[in-house]
Amino acid sequence: MIRRTGATMMGQINMLTVFLGAAAFFVVGMVWYGVLFGKVWKRAIGRDEDEDFSGDRPIWLVFGLTFAFALLISMTLAHQFAMSSPSVRAMMMISIGYGLMLMVPAVGIRYLYLNAPWRVFAIDAGFFVVAMAAMGGTFVLMGALAI
Repeated sequence: MIRRTGATMMGQINMLTVFLGAAAFFVVGMVWYGVLFGKVWKRAIGRDEDEDFSGDRPIWLVFGLTFAFALLISMTLAHQFAMSSPSVRAMMMISIGYGLMLMVPAVGIRYLYLNAPWRVFAIDAGFFVVAMAAMGGTFVLMGALAI
């Protein structure tokens, strides 16, 4: 079977789902680096517990760019799904696989060269796996609601 690419494929991507997938990723980050591991993570990177995440940058810029990057990740996942039409199980496997097999190794390489504490890597790696699961779950839920 020949698949069409380009504008035709983009028509199969639901931009609301892309946006909601990015929002799910972002919300997981808020909980992960807020309530769950915020204090431990900040101590591990040498920041005070009361210090915000932005450092010298405006917080709106940090959060805005974080959401923009989450949108890029969500768009990539949407494109993968549009190209392969996976089952619900496969959608979750692909989503978690992106986190485990792409994001975690990339973060791991960076942390090796930064000589960052193991605890920071573990928290960040765990975030990417859970956030990708949330993003994939959003795609599954939105697909189920569209039926």
